[in-house]
Amino acid sequence: MSKVIHVAAAIIQRKDGEFLLASRPQGKPWAGWWEFPGGKIEANETPEQALTRELQEELGITPTQLQPWIIRRYDYPAIAENGHASEAKTVLLHFYFVDRWQGEIQPIEGQQLAWQHPQKVTVSPVLPANAPIMKALALPPIYAISNVAEMGEAAFLKSLKKQLDLGLSLIQVREKQLSEADLTVLVCQILNLAKPFGAKVLLNDHLGLGLDLALKLGAHGAHLTSRSLQQLTEKPSNLPAFFLLAASCHHADDCQKAQHLGLDFVVLSPVLPTTSHLDAPTLGWETFESLIKNLEIPVYALGGMTKMGISKALSCGARGVAMQRDIWL
Repeated sequence: MSKVIHVAAAIIQRKDGEFLLASRPQGKPWAGWWEFPGGKIEANETPEQALTRELQEELGITPTQLQPWIIRRYDYPAIAENGHASEAKTVLLHFYFVDRWQGEIQPIEGQQLAWQHPQKVTVSPVLPANAPIMKALALPPIYAISNVAEMGEAAFLKSLKKQLDLGLSLIQVREKQLSEADLTVLVCQILNLAKPFGAKVLLNDHLGLGLDLALKLGAHGAHLTSRSLQQLTEKPSNLPAFFLLAASCHHADDCQKAQHLGLDFVVLSPVLPTTSHLDAPTLGWETFESLIKNLEIPVYALGGMTKMGISKALSCGARGVAMQRDIWL
């Protein structure tokens, strides 16, 4: 049985959304591979203390704000390094967002440093334990769901333009009241508004046409209902590389099915009471966190969410929140 090593890792982010990667110095296992800054948590340290120490030693900075995110497990195989065998080990990575710090970032250990955009990582090779983190970081913290049914088309499109101006970049079109023809017209309008901003538009599969219609209209992905998810036996192999396939989940079986199929992300709900279902049973944050704890795909919290809930969602291990009402106010 391989030993378990706890590691604290920092996702150091600038205001432009880019994050810092560092190459592992010569003389260490996996030398030359790229990773998030950080290091081993010693027996007498909390993850926060370890990360602060490591960032001071590696980069010469002191974080002034740490936002806990997810814990990821990775089993490293035994490798040969500099003619010597390195034993297999299991790493538990404690990830933290760091967007405020004191001091100037420097490569104190002689490592290479590179600022990377989540959707375009140019350095290679990246440590395999970080692959799911890269995928999650490529998604924004807000997933907006359309609300034409309550707002009316004109008011919704006006609010959409406003939010696009403010940086909204991921939208699901979910309008169950519309016919296929009317939905087609609406999706085309949304795609035209989103295009100048590079925002991605996904089409909900409530009609059973999500995949085909999304591909036909040039949308950036499809969002499966939980029913469609359970009926799917494998992820379609003919999807374009840019195409995102997401799904709605309501319990552990949904989440596991989505992970098994290799979907890009899921929405788990309802976390809190919603305006339309005030008396419906909810998961609550504790159950939500337990359900996503060991998932390797990004998760958004849905149900009673506001922008104020992003921090809580992140601390539970989610990528962010999905909203159908508060985002359009």
